Amino acid sequence: MPPAISSPPEPAPASPATALHADVAVIGGGVIGHAIAWEVRRSGRSVVLIDDAPGNGASWAAAGMLAPVSELHYQEEDLLELMLASSGLWPAFAADLALAGAGDTGYLTTPTLAIGADAADRRALMDLRAVQQASGLVVEPLTVREARTRESLLSPAISCALDIPADHQVDPRKLVACLQEVLAIHGPGAGTAVAGARAGFAVDQRAAALLWEDGRVIGVKLAHGGTVQARETVVANGLQAASLDGLPVGLHLPLRPVYGDILRLAVPRHLRPLLTSTVRGMVHGVPVYIVPRQDGTVVIGATQREDALAGTGDAAVSAGGVYQLLRDAQVLVPAVSELELLECTARARPATPDNAPLLGRVPVSAPRTGNTANIAGLMVATGFFRHGVLLAPAAAAICRDLLDGRTDPRWGALSPARFSGKHHVAGIQSPDNDIRTKDLDPQKESA
Repeated sequence: MPPAISSPPEPAPASPATALHADVAVIGGGVIGHAIAWEVRRSGRSVVLIDDAPGNGASWAAAGMLAPVSELHYQEEDLLELMLASSGLWPAFAADLALAGAGDTGYLTTPTLAIGADAADRRALMDLRAVQQASGLVVEPLTVREARTRESLLSPAISCALDIPADHQVDPRKLVACLQEVLAIHGPGAGTAVAGARAGFAVDQRAAALLWEDGRVIGVKLAHGGTVQARETVVANGLQAASLDGLPVGLHLPLRPVYGDILRLAVPRHLRPLLTSTVRGMVHGVPVYIVPRQDGTVVIGATQREDALAGTGDAAVSAGGVYQLLRDAQVLVPAVSELELLECTARARPATPDNAPLLGRVPVSAPRTGNTANIAGLMVATGFFRHGVLLAPAAAAICRDLLDGRTDPRWGALSPARFSGKHHVAGIQSPDNDIRTKDLDPQKESA
């Protein structure tokens, strides 16, 4: 059987006069791409970050909750190990940014409170707590009085409260700005500044295609001309990853857009602090969260829709979503009605069929064929869905390990090729309700 994944036909080489040269090219300027680029730089390599609007995608709208406990969802338990590992990296990640000369990242270790509005919400949160406890996570019930002692503006009508001390937050907009600051710092004689790149690292263009030579990826062709030639290329541009030209033949990146509406509101001085903890609520079965910032603002979100508003683009805000968020937030914290609405934002997040990221090198053959060879010079880091900010330090560390020739078997299930080189067949269900798939040999199918 021929390999399921292979190099595409090689494009004509670009003129050397238009080429930038770096050790590593990172396609995508969100939190994930910036974090990977910084880890690359910390390894002593030069890096180019390619994006025509860095920090303006899903990262711009993200609330920045670092919440491995709260974000544990039914049937997504396999993600927990990665989320906990990345959560454990966050204190050092933020501290190292500060030591490198960055400003305030907005990283806070304040806890999270899970709040239920009615009896059904209480049952749902307590059922989830049982799953969380079974996974060894700490979620402690509070009385309503205890919760309101900690957060005096919580509604007295809430049905329950749970304390989640391990779930923290960061401001993604500040974080991206800090990463850009440290990437622009090049020590004397370090050799990390890339000639022709803004601030020695940034290329403000869209990536058009991967460049190939002798079966390996050697860099990136830019949309408006020129190339970035690199020993390693990391595809980390979210939803756009699947439409990048020059991807390996047979590599299937099944990314779907999941849209979310986010509100930012200013808290009047007489109400500050509105909250000191992040509040993740359940209101008549619908989730809502309120994230307080140090600058006297709060972020409210949790809407999720998989259909774009007709003809209005990925950044269109849903009127119904805004209404729902304000309505439900006021059920938990009535004083929300007195806040000033500053901003309504929407972005599409890249999700995969199993809601886990596509992260790692690309194998030459389909998974489970026994062939462990990878396509040289190529890594993929996309499909982070709800967890991009939380998983940024882990994604960066995993990519650095791969650059250094190290692999961790714990993350093998995240292979970017796990949906490639096979046909999914429906209706074959095992007794344990696990949908099975099988690999079909194209030659046998045509025989």
